[in-house]
Amino acid sequence: MVAVATVPAHDRHNHGGTSTMSKVGFIGLGIMGGPMAANLVKAGHEVIGCDRSQARVDQLLADGGKAAANVADAVSDAEVIITMLPDSPDVEGVVLGEDGVLANARQGALLIDCSTIRPDVSRRVAEAAAEKGVRALDAPVSGGEPKAIDGSLSIMVGGEADVFAAAAEILGAVGTTVVHVGPAGAGQTVKAANQLIVAGNIGLLAEALVFLEAHGVDTEAGLKVLGGGLAGSTVLDAKGEKMRNREFAPGFRIELHHKDMGIVQAAAREAGVTIPLGALVSQLVAAAFVQGDGKLDHSALFKQITQLNGRE
Repeated sequence: MVAVATVPAHDRHNHGGTSTMSKVGFIGLGIMGGPMAANLVKAGHEVIGCDRSQARVDQLLADGGKAAANVADAVSDAEVIITMLPDSPDVEGVVLGEDGVLANARQGALLIDCSTIRPDVSRRVAEAAAEKGVRALDAPVSGGEPKAIDGSLSIMVGGEADVFAAAAEILGAVGTTVVHVGPAGAGQTVKAANQLIVAGNIGLLAEALVFLEAHGVDTEAGLKVLGGGLAGSTVLDAKGEKMRNREFAPGFRIELHHKDMGIVQAAAREAGVTIPLGALVSQLVAAAFVQGDGKLDHSALFKQITQLNGRE
């Protein structure tokens, strides 16, 4: 049976009371990691952050955290270590590297990888962590930058049940729906399914918007009524206005969704599963990436749909 934890907002940012302060080493302070680290500080934890960007480290300092000089500095005294990195090679390098997390973490530390990476890499990390006496979870997140900021992420967690239980308070500081979905790698498998659904929804929303525009419909009104019916979705709520207004400042970059669709396709092939709609939207995402839109928000997939229709 899976375990589900839904954490009320008033309990997540507890500055005292029954909250237990932990020393948290946080590696990767980008669009998602920075707000997550800040929310851990708000919840009363001692957070020391590490990132290649000094500006991001400075932001954590402004939020009440501490700065680490390198990975070893971030994790050597940490009870909990969180990684939020772009891709599988980044996690392998930072966690398994010669002077990485496992080379410096103390016995019994809890390693939570919130990156979105290949399930097989998560399993390899968990095995290597166990050999070092470190407890590991793969805990990718969904919700984008807005939910990272307000601490309401959805978190799908793979690993041992007792380790999931030990991580409940930390994960509850950054998410409201925290679900144990199975053994090591299961969190990444569910995240791959999440990215498949999100990409498909974005592609269909883009097509619907082009369709409405071609018919001269008031798209603001059209999306409003669609959002109130069975076609309504979190994607429509979060991305519809961005598409209408052609505003594609990154909350989640196309280059990352392109990487994620590669994970989906590889995992589907490994399981002997065919995903025809997923394959099509994966190619549209790939086209957006190779045409130079990788740094834009994934809602900019709309640009591909408009170009296919000769309407850009």
